[in-house]
Amino acid sequence: MTRASKGSEGRAPLRSVSRDVVESPNIWRWPEVYERENEAQDATGALWDTVAELAPHDGADVVDVGCGDGYHLPRFAQRARTVVGVEPHAPLVARARERVEGLPGVRAEQGSAAALPLPDDCADVVHARTAYFFGPGCEPGLAEASRVLRPGGVLVIVDLDATRHSYGSWMRASAPRYDPGAAERFFAGQGFAVRRVDTLWRFADRTTLADVLRIEFTPAVAQKAIDGTPGLALPVAYRVHTRREPSGLVRP
Repeated sequence: MTRASKGSEGRAPLRSVSRDVVESPNIWRWPEVYERENEAQDATGALWDTVAELAPHDGADVVDVGCGDGYHLPRFAQRARTVVGVEPHAPLVARARERVEGLPGVRAEQGSAAALPLPDDCADVVHARTAYFFGPGCEPGLAEASRVLRPGGVLVIVDLDATRHSYGSWMRASAPRYDPGAAERFFAGQGFAVRRVDTLWRFADRTTLADVLRIEFTPAVAQKAIDGTPGLALPVAYRVHTRREPSGLVRP
């Protein structure tokens, strides 16, 4: 893997996005709205509790793949020894670096899931949340996660469960080519266990709720979702896929 030269602060300078990286329109185009979405997600804490149970990170070295503007990095830093966020989109990397400035042991680097700018055997936990790992086609990212994980380390992939609740039906309507069943079969075939988690998204006001749904769905589906959501909260289901690297693994 070709590595960028290090800048004066010991980290890779921001580069243009690789052509093999697919845009994430919601956060790339509307990062401020996506910030409000992150604040609304997992209002019950059930998702974070599951991640902490399945991928314990007390005193661990954590890599957050597709970290966006680094929203989850400070949360991991509360328990982890070190945290590295990896994100392909340069403006988001800059926002992530600003967010974690001054936090010891936390940094953000530019890179893709298929080409992590990290050495072998450097992490105990690799985490990805609704980023890159959507089923068939993500094999390069799985291989990279295995490369950077130490023996016994765990890869935890958090994805929305499009088979459940109204949110899942809106997802399928907005992305009819996405097959959630095929994605689940893929991960099972790759040796992952799955845990299903129900939680709530809870918004501060109706304007924020509407803004978030409009960046997640096509216009017609978004309006249906807004009209079909009374109040400020909606149930959302997730799949948490985990795979642990063999202990005592000897790499070639």
